[in-house]
Amino acid sequence: MPTKGMRSISFKTSSPSSSSSPSPSPSISIPPSSSHHHSFSNSLVMEENIEIAQFLIHKWDSDASNSLCSITSLFSFDNRQEAKQYLNAVNYLQSAMQHFIKEDTKSEKLVQAHNLMQIAMKRLEKEFYQILSSNRDHLDPESVSNRSSTARSSVSDFDEECSIDEFRVAGDSITETERVSMIAMADLKAIADCMIFSGYGKECVKIYKVMRKSIVDEALYYLGVERLRFSQVQKMDWEVLELKIKKWLNAVKVAVRTLFYGERILCDHVFSTSETIKGSCFAEISKEGAMYLFGFAENVAKCKKTPEKMFRTLDLYESISDLWPEIESIFSFESTSTVRSQAVTSVVKLGEAVRTMLVDFESAIQKDASKTPVPGGGVHPLTRYVMNYISVLADYGGILTDIVADWPLKIQSPLPAESYLGSPYPEDEPSSVISIRLAWLILVLLCKLDGKVKLYKDVALSYLFLANNLQYVVNKVRNSNIKFLVGDDWVTKHESKVKQYVSNYERMGWSKVIMSLPENPSASMLPEKAKDFFKRFNAAFEEACQKQSSWVVQDQKLRDEIKISVAKRIIPTYQEFYETHRVGFIRIMGSDPVVRYAPDDLGNHLSDILYGSGASGSVSSSNSSSTQSRSRRGS
Repeated sequence: MPTKGMRSISFKTSSPSSSSSPSPSPSISIPPSSSHHHSFSNSLVMEENIEIAQFLIHKWDSDASNSLCSITSLFSFDNRQEAKQYLNAVNYLQSAMQHFIKEDTKSEKLVQAHNLMQIAMKRLEKEFYQILSSNRDHLDPESVSNRSSTARSSVSDFDEECSIDEFRVAGDSITETERVSMIAMADLKAIADCMIFSGYGKECVKIYKVMRKSIVDEALYYLGVERLRFSQVQKMDWEVLELKIKKWLNAVKVAVRTLFYGERILCDHVFSTSETIKGSCFAEISKEGAMYLFGFAENVAKCKKTPEKMFRTLDLYESISDLWPEIESIFSFESTSTVRSQAVTSVVKLGEAVRTMLVDFESAIQKDASKTPVPGGGVHPLTRYVMNYISVLADYGGILTDIVADWPLKIQSPLPAESYLGSPYPEDEPSSVISIRLAWLILVLLCKLDGKVKLYKDVALSYLFLANNLQYVVNKVRNSNIKFLVGDDWVTKHESKVKQYVSNYERMGWSKVIMSLPENPSASMLPEKAKDFFKRFNAAFEEACQKQSSWVVQDQKLRDEIKISVAKRIIPTYQEFYETHRVGFIRIMGSDPVVRYAPDDLGNHLSDILYGSGASGSVSSSNSSSTQSRSRRGS
């Protein structure tokens, strides 16, 4: 065979062809009247192509004594043009084999071509493995998934006419990592196309599956995705399981949007010529890890349901729901349908768990059996717990709407919906289902608090207890997303109830003081009678202040409003009585300690009440608002 420069090697075909057309049909122009001459001419062309292919294949034979070829990559920076010719040689070699199979199955040329093909496939297997291995960092899913469509189109695939200089030009607009990644992907695709066309697709696919699956499994491991069985999850303490859920919540987004997405892009690109191979490869690489990933959420959902697990369960539900469009797209093959099914099953089970926990939460409120009255009529721990819980639930309003949309509340009560929602129950609006349910939970709490009023022997204190707790509820609603669900009418209505409770407290708590003064404080009366009024007022006022110094109003604004209101009820009447009778009383009776308070003194004494005493101490405005509910994501 004549020696030729590698760049001048060409194969005999009827028209120019590149490796982008892996099924060339070698032929030469012949008169259509002579079929025998046509066949003979084709055989000559095929024989010449075999000889040319033999030169390239033997040159890069992995088992040859040529040590340079054994350590040098055919697809290295300096050999790209020769690699292109090598792939063309293999493609034409395959065409030659098909020709001689039709002509003579015992042909020596067929045997020669078959032997050459085995040598070539062994070399390409090695090159395929080497590219996957040496470009492990450049072909990581993050690098692949971050490639924009513009960058992908800026560099031609290997099978198109493209020199290394063109790669450099294209690379001016992309990062070095992206450039190397795209070149490696183009090389892998070219090799895969050639091997599949030559009938050696299984060997190529086997290498790809082993290499890429190890990368996926390793990435999931470093993301913290554990292969846990339900029995293992079930036995975990909640604190331990919650930490694992937090890790999972961070891992699932990266796994879907980067890891599996990047692997799907790479797999689609390398095996673009075969949908079957693409599906098989991607399933083998990703299916096992994905099943463990989404199966974890189902295992959590199947564990014992308690109210404390509600928010992490909602986080799991929300994560998979948000990622569902990507999951459905990435795992769209029939071979990965079980992954889609697992994701759906997990969402369904999580939704069922949330429903169960909502029912259990309501039941827990109703069953609260605490018998100890809150000192000073302050905010009950149940009120804090329930409202903090509901305020966080409201943050998940959109997700909860999906979960309870087809689960309307069945109210076993004669109370109409307007009594706690503030407007009729709009059954045809899905979002109203969660609104009505949260409003109902608040009503259950308020009814429970009404029952706890019996723990207080002082009627005034019982009203103060109701005012404190309802004010806490209103504040929590007003300052959280609950307001957007239950509406302004609900807030206005319950604010008026707070005022009603306060009015009852003032009437019951200060009526004795008010009644200790005459109806007409400026009316003339004997000094002895005036003295009796002063004495009765002193006793009543001191008793009320002493008693209410241990009572508490934790909302500063409400506390100030109550003091101002009480002062308006007492001080003007006392001041009129004081100014009318004090001078005459002292002139006749002399200096008598019975007149203990000037009008200004009353205000000073009133300023000291409703802060609580003993362990309660003075309640600041910061404490009057609710304790902060735990963060949705960080707690």
